[in-house]
Amino acid sequence: MNFSIEIGPHTDLEALPPVKDVYITLLPGEDYVETAKKAGDLAKKGFNPVPHFPARSITDEAQLNDYVSRCKDLGVKQALVIGGSREQVGVFDSSIQILETGYFEKLKIGIAGHPDGSPDISDSNLEKAMKDKKPYADYIVTQWLLDPQPIIDFISKQSIPVHVGITGPMKITSLIKFANIVGAKNSINFLKSNFSKALDLLKPKDPNELIGKVKKFSDNFHIYTFGGLKETNKWLKENNYV
Repeated sequence: MNFSIEIGPHTDLEALPPVKDVYITLLPGEDYVETAKKAGDLAKKGFNPVPHFPARSITDEAQLNDYVSRCKDLGVKQALVIGGSREQVGVFDSSIQILETGYFEKLKIGIAGHPDGSPDISDSNLEKAMKDKKPYADYIVTQWLLDPQPIIDFISKQSIPVHVGITGPMKITSLIKFANIVGAKNSINFLKSNFSKALDLLKPKDPNELIGKVKKFSDNFHIYTFGGLKETNKWLKENNYV
């Protein structure tokens, strides 16, 4: 199995587990120059950096071109192109618009998948967006989920590899909090129906439960750590994944 991990532009690289692919976020209000710089630092240390390109957080084509060019010059070979924040700050309102610019030529491209749906877009529009983006993409990275069935159903419909989004080990209460934020309705229902006792809610949820049910459909897993990098690193090593 292959594991990738997601970090922010200010994460201490000494804390990283020895995975190959490291994704770098670009959240609303952050400077893309910092994300590009972190990608360069990762490349120098032998990692494969994968910076995020959130369409709605990029002001215009000039900024997009500069961001892509900086990343390429710093050794980036791969990118994750997403819609990003609900708030549009510039001329782009969807990932397909920045994919169509042609600036990502010669980069391996990942796009976002939403097996659990999205609070910001209807299921039918999600399907149309996926159809439009796929010709530009090499693979799909899904939102994180806990219920295996939507993931399995989603993978069965795809013609390109799917990297399954998972969380690192976290308490159930924390998972419910994050699931509510991102609108992961099936995962919320899954958690509430399977972990109703107070004692269960205080225990860390082991990602292996999901991996065991999904691994025959995909052997690529993308870890959202939500700040718990130390715990995720420990879990990867304890399970001999790295």
